[in-house]
Amino acid sequence: MQIKPIKEITEFLEKIATPMGIEIVEVEWNDKSASLTVYIETETGVDLDTCEKFHNAILDPIDELDPTSDKPYTLNVSSPGLDRPFKTARDFERNLQKEVEVKLYAPLRGRKFIEGVLTDFDDNSISLEVNKVEIKISRNKIAKINKAIKFD
Repeated sequence: MQIKPIKEITEFLEKIATPMGIEIVEVEWNDKSASLTVYIETETGVDLDTCEKFHNAILDPIDELDPTSDKPYTLNVSSPGLDRPFKTARDFERNLQKEVEVKLYAPLRGRKFIEGVLTDFDDNSISLEVNKVEIKISRNKIAKINKAIKFD
C-alpha cells in the first residue's frame, strides 16, 4: 500500500500536537498490519489518557489528510516505551542529567554495556558520568542508548 511520506504526516500531526503540549517522537507505518502508529511524549510523560486524548484530537483531521489514499488502516497512538533507543537530538536533550544505558559495538575499557548520567552530547559523541568519572564515547561506537530502566 502506498502512503503519504512519513515526514508529511509528522509535520501535519505536529500542528495539532504542539498546542496540546505533546511532542511527536516518531511516526511509523507497518505495511503488514496496515497500521499507522504515532509515538508521543510530553514533559511529564505519557499515560493512557494522554494517548486517548491525542488519538481523539487527530482522528478526524488525519482522515482529511488521507494518508493511505482511501485504503483502510488502523491508527495507533502510543508512548515511545522505556527502552526505546534515542534517535533525535530532542531525545538526548530530554535525557540530559538522567541515567542512561549504553550498549556498545565493541568493548570500551573492557565493557560493552555502560550505565551513567548523560552529561553532554553533540553530533559525534556523548559524555557520561560513571562513578564520578567523565567518559566520552564516540556516537559511531554506540549500538543503542536509552533511558536506564530501574526497578526499585
